[in-house]
Amino acid sequence: MAKQLTRFILIALVLGVIAGWAINAAIDDGSPESAERLKQIAEYLSIVTALFLRLIKMIIAPLVFSTLVAGIAHMGDIAALGRVGLRSITWFILASLVSLTLGLVLVNLLQPGVGLNLPLPPTTAASGIETAAFNLKDFITHLVPASIFDAMSTNEILPIVIFSIFFGVALTAIGDAGRPIVRGVESLVKVMLQVTDYVMRFAPFAVFTAVTSSIAEQGPEILFTFGKFVGSFYLGLFVLWMLLVAAAFVIVGPRTRHLVRYIRDPIVLAFSTASSEAAYPRTLEALDRFGVPPRIASFVLPLGYSFNLDGSMMYMTFATIFIAQAYGIDLSLGQEVTMLLVLMITSKGWPVFRERALS
Repeated sequence: MAKQLTRFILIALVLGVIAGWAINAAIDDGSPESAERLKQIAEYLSIVTALFLRLIKMIIAPLVFSTLVAGIAHMGDIAALGRVGLRSITWFILASLVSLTLGLVLVNLLQPGVGLNLPLPPTTAASGIETAAFNLKDFITHLVPASIFDAMSTNEILPIVIFSIFFGVALTAIGDAGRPIVRGVESLVKVMLQVTDYVMRFAPFAVFTAVTSSIAEQGPEILFTFGKFVGSFYLGLFVLWMLLVAAAFVIVGPRTRHLVRYIRDPIVLAFSTASSEAAYPRTLEALDRFGVPPRIASFVLPLGYSFNLDGSMMYMTFATIFIAQAYGIDLSLGQEVTMLLVLMITSKGWPVFRERALS
């Protein structure tokens, strides 16, 4: 099923480019009417993509909760849980620093924004992005959900992780009295994985409509617009991937080749839908096929989705320096290092702070 899904997604990606290009070429004549018509077509096509992403968001919270609680319950030993958690957080911090540093080095070497010479907007111009200063108190207090149902309704992963850790540790602490709940959570995991399988069958349709709508509305030029920036960023991601795979070879050995093959499907899905959430269920299944114990995968993977957003962090570095280069704003080395450290903090678990960091 996984190989077929990857193949269908790639086919949908190519067909989406062709269909979008054809629609744009047939309708776009440079008039405002044609632009409006293309916009309407794109909106209708994007309905399928929006529905798919909502289906993904629908399953993320219960899937994270159930897998994390089941993983902690199966681990049994709180000391073992602490060791795994400490090693995971240490790895996440190191990988985050590598990602941010690599992005900072490459964007300064390649300078994708230099030469655009964009005029600086007025200081009073609205950016549409909240620009409130970073607030350490809000950041820390937000880690603990005031209501787990509110956190689940908004898919805030880190508060869900915090609650799930407390819940799982409590289940382990009460021993036999918690076994019925553990069995119920295990059943919930199986149900959610089955629901995930149903949802993922719609992925090729979502990829096709996402690509078609984008190219139909914007034209094939979108493939080349800011091509230097996108190409530089993808080069950075490729180098980062090579470093991570090399680290995996050192730690895991030759079996890393199998791991890379297993996670190819979620990588393609995340790339084509521009949503890392879409890749979560498939990544969990890929780790299971690779042989990672479910108690480890279901504990570490949700933590990674909150603490180890390497691609997002590299993008924030690229985007921030790219904008500065495009507007001709010179940043000193000290300012760039300070920005790197701020991004290191704000990238952990709260999208609002990541948004503020870019502003």
